[in-house]
Amino acid sequence: MSFSTRPAKMRTSLGLVAALAIAGVAFAPGAALAQTPPPAPAPEGQAPMAPAPTQDGGPVTVEVFPEPSQTEWTKVCGTDPSTEARICYTTRDFISEDGEPLMAVAVYDIEGGDPDEPNKVVRMLMPLGLLLQPGIRFAADQNRPTNGSYAICFPNGCFAEATIDEERLDQFKAGETLNVSVQNQIGQVVTFAVPLEGFTEGFEGDPIDPQELEEQQRRLQEELQRRSDEMRERLQQQAQ
Repeated sequence: MSFSTRPAKMRTSLGLVAALAIAGVAFAPGAALAQTPPPAPAPEGQAPMAPAPTQDGGPVTVEVFPEPSQTEWTKVCGTDPSTEARICYTTRDFISEDGEPLMAVAVYDIEGGDPDEPNKVVRMLMPLGLLLQPGIRFAADQNRPTNGSYAICFPNGCFAEATIDEERLDQFKAGETLNVSVQNQIGQVVTFAVPLEGFTEGFEGDPIDPQELEEQQRRLQEELQRRSDEMRERLQQQAQ
């Protein structure tokens, strides 16, 4: 199955949500995404990086927070012109405790596609500095985890994805936290605790108007630029 990650006639500006969910060309789950144009680089000083290892090398849990300029889970719908399938994705950007862009999550729901292919896919934009093998594992709360694999990396993060079934989707809807586990360079397990508050309303609600999506992306980019400017000023002051 091939489906577009950008609904027809829909434009976006920069931001992690655009980088993750609106990559620009058609690709199948698990494909290499070789023809996907790279997302725009993160602002200077804000490239997402994996947490530093702890001294004891034990597992680390990293709490992430919703991007303030994106006030809720955003649902976008469109039609893949090549298959005429209706594609909706529900997505949100997340930041670190320090307010730095960290990761993004999107859950795709495809209607009218190939019945033999999966119709629900989770895609994530993960930080740099993580082992690509053995991939990722994620679960809502304490449910049985699902394995996912990396597809491709760009200067501001790596795409990971997995197919899910209705049972997993229901767990997302009922859950409080999406636990996304990866390994850093020394093999240490790092789990990102992603809040699921508002996911059900976003997934089951009406899709966002394209003009509102553009406005949301504009606000997100302005916030990223503001943080980049503040970081640059701090670095300049430290250098004096």
